[in-house]
Amino acid sequence: MATLVLPLAGAVAARDRVAGRRIRMAMLALLVLFGAIGARLVQLGLTVADTTIEGVERDSISASRPELLDREGIPTALDLRVPSLFAEPRNIVDVEEAVTKIRRVLPELDETALRTKLSTDKGFVWIKRELTPAQGEAIERLGLPGVDFLSESRRFYPGGPEASHVLGTVNVDNQGISGIEKYLDQTDLALLQDVGLARDAALTPVVLSLDVRVQHVVRQELLDALSRYQAIAAAAVMLDVRTGEVIALSSLPDFDPNDPKSALLEGRLNRIAAGSFKLGSTSKSVTFAAALDSGKVSLTDSFDARSGIRFGRFTINDFHGKNRILTMPEVYKYSSNVGTIRIEQTLGKDAFRSFLSRVHLDTELRTELPESTRPKVPDTFSDIVAATASFGHGISVTPLQMAAVMAAFVNGGTYLKPTFFPRTPGDVKKLAERIIQPATSERLRYLMRLNAREGSGTRMNKIAAGYRAGGKTGTAEKVVKGRYQSNTNLNVFASAFPLDSPKYVMVLLVDEPKAENPQSGTTAGWNAGAITGRIIRRVAPMLGVAPDFDDTLDDALTPAELR
Repeated sequence: MATLVLPLAGAVAARDRVAGRRIRMAMLALLVLFGAIGARLVQLGLTVADTTIEGVERDSISASRPELLDREGIPTALDLRVPSLFAEPRNIVDVEEAVTKIRRVLPELDETALRTKLSTDKGFVWIKRELTPAQGEAIERLGLPGVDFLSESRRFYPGGPEASHVLGTVNVDNQGISGIEKYLDQTDLALLQDVGLARDAALTPVVLSLDVRVQHVVRQELLDALSRYQAIAAAAVMLDVRTGEVIALSSLPDFDPNDPKSALLEGRLNRIAAGSFKLGSTSKSVTFAAALDSGKVSLTDSFDARSGIRFGRFTINDFHGKNRILTMPEVYKYSSNVGTIRIEQTLGKDAFRSFLSRVHLDTELRTELPESTRPKVPDTFSDIVAATASFGHGISVTPLQMAAVMAAFVNGGTYLKPTFFPRTPGDVKKLAERIIQPATSERLRYLMRLNAREGSGTRMNKIAAGYRAGGKTGTAEKVVKGRYQSNTNLNVFASAFPLDSPKYVMVLLVDEPKAENPQSGTTAGWNAGAITGRIIRRVAPMLGVAPDFDDTLDDALTPAELR
């Protein structure tokens, strides 16, 4: 028995040694395996995933923008979801097959360019943006590996060019490049969240102050003006004098925001916000406001307009001079340059220059629109500069600036910076800035209505009968090659209605108008005034302003000192 025990014990020991080695080897193999897995996990954790397509974040590309609504909730800009085709070249099995099949559906693609794109080692490349649904389905049926779709938001503007200079437009990546669209992208994150533009947030529509009904009428009448008067451009803006809200803004030629390239065509400047012009005799309202508010001049004063006023070798005369002593209301309704200079001289050039600062005509007006420009107003006035500035020459401002000032002139004297978004009564109270006294505003309303009834605004008044509109025309000779051209005018009409209870102001300009017929003239009353009348007649009922032919409403505008 002893001889059998020893070999058996040796076999068991040998087996244990073999088993131990196997266990150690298995443990080592497991350690190596888990080590490799751990290393790979670390590597993956440190790897930054390629989340871009040609340098643009995919989340950004697929992100939506909020709807833009007018003040009545009518959509003016909205997003449509469309498929866009991209490729992951590293995952494409057969480049030639992919090129051939893709071009069967999209033959407009350049074969060489497409082959080059699909042959790179990039993670993502665009093949074609914004496909039609039919094209997307056809590509999907091809079943090509490494080719896929990204759902993009394409901006759509239902009105086309109707409000293009306000809305602006976006680029192919749905990023705002002008107008309100650009403004939204330039605001801080808090505002983005408020308006619903932040990522992964519910898209809350953005309400604008525009009224698309009024906007449509304004643009229609401006288009008619381009044809009727053979003008090279026309523009208009309407403000609510009680809030400073922009109700309509149109500048022609305009563009179609659905085709962003059209914004690059010649002449597509936003003349209302980004164009600085000599607005001619409309500026006389500013001179009258400054003089009346100072207390140095009253409506009962008279001024010598029997002859021109000489400055060195220059003499300033009236266009159609009365060549007599004029009362202050007569200076306004006859648009006397000589009489206006006499009023400015009574006020004093320094006081006049200071008033321009008070009413914000010498600083750039910045609104929500990125498009703006600085006015051209000298820091100090010499006698001749003050004289010419008093009737609108020698200084340039934007029509939007003039509209804001005219709103203050008729609303009781409070300046409200224009806005393209609705304002609450609390906002208005907080932002209102008094620039003239209520009594001055009362006198200016009288003068504006007087000009409509008896002066250069009679054509406008006849067309818009019953709406108690009034204002001031301006016929400014344009400078061509350094010289004023008497037959090349920028014509302007700054108006308000209804003047017995002011609600809206409008500044309208027509660039280089021709006579409508042989019996017509080319000064502002013939064109800018007539267009203004046609717009008021159409939009007043939309805005809740009813016609009223009661003459006592005009009589009530007459200040006490003239009764």
